[in-house]
Parts: sequence; structure tokens; C-alpha cells
Amino acid sequence: MAGRRLPTALAAVGAVGAASAVWGIGIERYLFTVRHHTVRVLDPGSAPIRILHLSDLHLAPWQRRKREWIAKLASLRPDLIVDTGDNFGHPDALPAIRGALAPFAGVPGVQVHGSNDIWAPSPRNPFRYFLGPSEKDHTIPRLDTAGLDELLTDEIGWAPLNNAAATLDVRGHRLRFIGTNDPHHDLEDWSALDESISRTGDGELTIAVTHAPYRRILDGFVDRGADAILAGHTHGGQVRVPGFGALVANCDLPLKQTRGLSTWRHAGREVPLNVSAGVGHSIYSPVRFACRPEVSLLTLAPRR
Repeated sequence: MAGRRLPTALAAVGAVGAASAVWGIGIERYLFTVRHHTVRVLDPGSAPIRILHLSDLHLAPWQRRKREWIAKLASLRPDLIVDTGDNFGHPDALPAIRGALAPFAGVPGVQVHGSNDIWAPSPRNPFRYFLGPSEKDHTIPRLDTAGLDELLTDEIGWAPLNNAAATLDVRGHRLRFIGTNDPHHDLEDWSALDESISRTGDGELTIAVTHAPYRRILDGFVDRGADAILAGHTHGGQVRVPGFGALVANCDLPLKQTRGLSTWRHAGREVPLNVSAGVGHSIYSPVRFACRPEVSLLTLAPRR
């Protein structure tokens, strides 16, 4: 009897594993989701602001379903777009990115680079992520970053925040934005950002934007007066364990903060932090489990 139990148990485990793979690869990675959050940071009596937070599109030329879903998000009529990077999923993806984002032309927005806006995606051992953030390999082919910037800035009209600051008028509010270039590859430049901040006017709020939410970046934003921080990069863990959450973050962010709205505490301040789990995945890791692809629709609302 006991001898028959082990094969039966192994078969059951194998069946569960196979079913999970079918779900994660064949179904869940297409279950695109809009997550709604309210962030109470405006003065009492202020008109709310709706921010569509896009991140980690990782678009490839053949991903028509994803491209069309992103484009349809324009029907949400957001007041502002924040793109926290990793738009490329393939070196030839620029036309797909244009098709996905063109409907947002004319909507105020800001954007920063992720590593997959600069370097092409490459195969990686998924178990390597348990040892820490992925390695930084600058021998990988470069992407058409200049073409992406021309699309996002000149065609669509979003302000670049790669180690820079900008101010935008949104629904009667004067907002200041500060951002960094991709921290995952150590491209943040605080001196350049501080110089840009000194040339930029003040705003009612300061919203900080980055791709990878490393602790050093979040602390630096808080030190510079950020009232809210938006980031991506983590994919929410991409594969989560129900009841537990993310197993990896691909940065030093606490695992419990790898997805959604939370609070970042530093130097006696508490600042809302939204980390988007993102819409896509690497073409070399086409799976999502207990972590649907997503965008965030943030409503900045008056404080109570």
C-alpha cells in the first residue's frame, strides 16, 4: 500500500504543476486588468486627478491582443499618463509601441526609461532571481532608444523625466514631476536631477517617477520632497504564491510592496508608493501566475 502512495502523490504533484503551467502560460498572462487606487494627497476641496500608470509593456511585434487592449485604455479618459518604462519586448517593437500608445496623443504625460528601453531582452535563468537582482550585462545589443524618445516626446507629447524635472498643469493643478533614468543599471544621476529641479517651478504636489523601486531611489525621492512615488519593474513578482505573495522583486524592495499601493517610510515621512505589476513579461519568460498583467488607475483625491 505504502509503495503505491508515492507514485500516486508524485503524479498528483505533476498534474498540479502541469495545470499551473497551462494556466500561467496559456491563460493568465492574457487576463489584462485595470487596478483602481485612491491616493488622498490633494488639498481639501480640490478637483480629483485620474492618473493612468502604465509600466512594463514589454511589447513584441506579434502581440496584437496586448497592443489593442492598451490602446483601448484611452477610453478611460485619464487626466494624466505616467509611463514607468520597459516598453520594448523585442528590438523590432517600435511600431507596436506606436500602435498601443498613439491613442493617448495629446493627453498630458511623463515617462522614464527602464532597462528594456535601452538594452534588448535576453534569455535568463529564472532561478537566478532568487539570488538577487538580475545581472547588468551591457554587452547586450542596444535598442532604438532615440526612436522611442521621439515617439513618446514628440509624437505623443509626454515629458521625459530621465534624471530631470518638469511641471504640468492638470485639471487646474500645477504638478511638479521628478524622475530618474533606469536605476536597475545605475543610471540615476542625482546631480543632474537636482540641477533640473532648481530650474523647474514649484507645484502643488511633487510626484516622483522611476522604473525600478530600489530603496536608495525611494529614499532620494522622499529627501527631495516627493508627495507620491510611481514605479514598475517588479512585475509584481510575476509568479506569486496564493496566500503568500511574491517570491522575488528583482530589486531590494520588500516583497510585500512589489505590487499595488503601499506606503514608503523614510526620514520621518510617509509617502504613497504605487508599484505597477505591469502589462507584460519577457518573451523568454512567457508566464504569469497569481499575478495578472495590469495597469493602475490612480485617483488623486482630497485629503480627509
